[in-house]
Amino acid sequence: MARFVARWFLLIFPGFLAASALAQTAAPRIEPASNRSGAHASPVVPLAQQLFGAIPLSTKSEEARKSLELAWDKYENAMYEPSANLARQATQKDPHSALSCALVSFAARRGMPDAAALAKAKALLPHATPDERLLIRWMTAIQDHNLLPAIVSMNDLLRRYPRDKHILYVTGEWLFLQQDDDRARTLLETALQVDPNFPAALNRLGYLYLDSSNPDPARAVASLKRYAEVEPASPNPQDSLGEVLREAGNDQDSLEHYHAALKIDPAYISSQYGLGNTRTLMGDFAGARQEYDRAIPMARNRMDELYVKYLKTLVYFWERQPVEGRKELAALAKEAAGKKEPNSQFQVGMAQALLTSDPQSELEQLKSLSVFVEKPLAGMNESDRGIARAAVLRERVRVLSLQGRQGDAAQPLSELETLATASKDQLVGSYFETARGYLSASKGDFENAAEGLSADPHSPLALQQLAAVEEKLGNAAAAEAARTCLKYHRNSEAEWFLATHSKASNANY
Repeated sequence: MARFVARWFLLIFPGFLAASALAQTAAPRIEPASNRSGAHASPVVPLAQQLFGAIPLSTKSEEARKSLELAWDKYENAMYEPSANLARQATQKDPHSALSCALVSFAARRGMPDAAALAKAKALLPHATPDERLLIRWMTAIQDHNLLPAIVSMNDLLRRYPRDKHILYVTGEWLFLQQDDDRARTLLETALQVDPNFPAALNRLGYLYLDSSNPDPARAVASLKRYAEVEPASPNPQDSLGEVLREAGNDQDSLEHYHAALKIDPAYISSQYGLGNTRTLMGDFAGARQEYDRAIPMARNRMDELYVKYLKTLVYFWERQPVEGRKELAALAKEAAGKKEPNSQFQVGMAQALLTSDPQSELEQLKSLSVFVEKPLAGMNESDRGIARAAVLRERVRVLSLQGRQGDAAQPLSELETLATASKDQLVGSYFETARGYLSASKGDFENAAEGLSADPHSPLALQQLAAVEEKLGNAAAAEAARTCLKYHRNSEAEWFLATHSKASNANY
């Protein structure tokens, strides 16, 4: 783990691993909360409603509880919009349920954020049970990009429910999204010890086994095939197999699994545009555009629609028509601005920067993006905005370092360090470390460059530079490991295209 990240993230799990080790001898079942002992046990009379028979709820409505559990199940199966809608149904059945509002916002953050639900969850917090408050504080603090309270609440949740597969999953998933692969794996594999057929853990581990710093494609596919066996009526296992097989370079099987998902649910948009992504990488550009055209009418919100259009626009670059691609990206940027969809505006703007014709144009585009995400934006949650700011600053450092402008790179690097220190976000911290790695490499300090660049094993550009730096150090095995990790991030988007196609992106130290 990189030095900056290690300074604060050790706050996570101070006692969880010990508690988990003790729990290994326990029977794989979820005990009712009233049967557990602990310093946080509530003295109040047990309530009739419990989430999954474990977490005491403030709501007296059985219908609200059922809707909450269905919403949670949808979330675990990566069906975020249905999850948010079911949680909204729970709020209708009990308007005073803080957890229902929190789950609305928590699920909606993976698509179109719901600021009103987030605010209401905070307002209703005093009415929640003690354990509900832990869960709500964790969910809301993540969205506010307030990581220290989130970590404290998560630790307390894990101490209270060390064998609750649902708590293990949502916290493990968050750590996965924070790119803390080792801890995410610990939690998710513990969830599988509780329930060997737990679909959510099988799914997420499938991605983690491939996307980590030590990719294991055979284990990833095996986990997802088991997921498909336990959830044969869901399109998501087939969709996950389609994505992971594409990343592993097995395009034909990727297409087959995407088609299998669409047979289960013909409106499953991620599988429809997944077909386009795989065909793009196969060089079937006409076929890719047809798949994207089929996906656009499936979109249920502006973000999904603009995302598919973004993917379709990138096909121009893959077929070596960058001038036309830049024109289409500019037009799409105007469309996203007109539809007031800031997440799409940022995504398209970042692609415009990465795929410009020269470094100076990229730096100008990046400065514009910095201004765009400098202040809160309606429709973009604070966590995503913080990560966006960090991504722009890191890219500025990378480009300036490649240009030999180390003095100019110091300013965005300093801004990124300040942002990382203030946010305590693992992902932002890894962006700072990799940015410092780029700058160190440009100065010929390859030891520090390797340490910094290794902080983000999910960035194609960082992995590319890491391989070059390890070669300079004479570490052939480490260089090959970085190239292997890069290989399994295969996708049709801008950064991977740049890392694998543009000579300007290659390290030249």
